[in-house]
Amino acid sequence: MATQTRSVDHELVQAAAHVARTRCRGDNHTMAAAARARDGRIVTAVNAYHFTGGPCAELVLIGTAAARGAYELDTIVAVGDRDRGVVPPCGRCRQVLLDYFPAIEVVVGGGDRLRSVPVADLLPESYVWADHQLDDE
Repeated sequence: MATQTRSVDHELVQAAAHVARTRCRGDNHTMAAAARARDGRIVTAVNAYHFTGGPCAELVLIGTAAARGAYELDTIVAVGDRDRGVVPPCGRCRQVLLDYFPAIEVVVGGGDRLRSVPVADLLPESYVWADHQLDDE
């Protein structure tokens, strides 16, 4: 499958990097995420690490966006603390992003190789939860 590359939302990457630099502290908050809502707003969040699992920054961001009335997200990026740069979403986050926002773009790559790709390209032969639900009759 050929990955479709689109232009990178550098303002979004900078927003996530700023949050990672200024809000991530210690082992509990090590990743920041930023997403562009359909109305142009940028929403940010950090992960909430816990030894039992804890949600990734992308998942916290989905809830934060909803709490702010932003139910449609167009692009998302995660950035690690301590100048680790852009970090691709884990498998769970890829699946959740696909199910909530099937058309969302995800910024991946590093340095001057950043690119924005459709989330579906990160999950070839993906399972789409909505496609496997029984219709109510």
